[in-house]
Amino acid sequence: MRIAIGSDHAGFRYKEEILKFLRNEGHDVQDFGTDSEAMVDYPLFIRPVAEAVGRGERERGIVLGGSGNGEAMVANRVRGVRCAVCWDETSARLSREHNDANVLSLGARLIELGTVLKIIDVWLATSFLGGRHEKRIRLIDP
Repeated sequence: MRIAIGSDHAGFRYKEEILKFLRNEGHDVQDFGTDSEAMVDYPLFIRPVAEAVGRGERERGIVLGGSGNGEAMVANRVRGVRCAVCWDETSARLSREHNDANVLSLGARLIELGTVLKIIDVWLATSFLGGRHEKRIRLIDP
């Protein structure tokens, strides 16, 4: 799979470990930075990840920060991006099955690295259910 990844300073250490993990699994990963733990303005590294996914250059994206919330907000401003903040394997699976999330946002200050790698593994392996839901909820009455 072609994956884009980017982080701010808080997510840098995890990003480096995730890069190794993904490449060992055979994925083609493009790293959009940052390149150290020096403080940076996170949108400078998150938006390019989202844009690569939004343009179809990358199938999926992974963004990291302290909590993952700001990163998701930046990514979701890009047309064609559906970024989900996930904190465990269940939230990752559901974000793919039900929301077709194409960008994953993770909080490096909130989740242990081992859990992050499990989340990524589940998120990459899970397909969107599309129209295969058994129940449909009517959101707007005619």
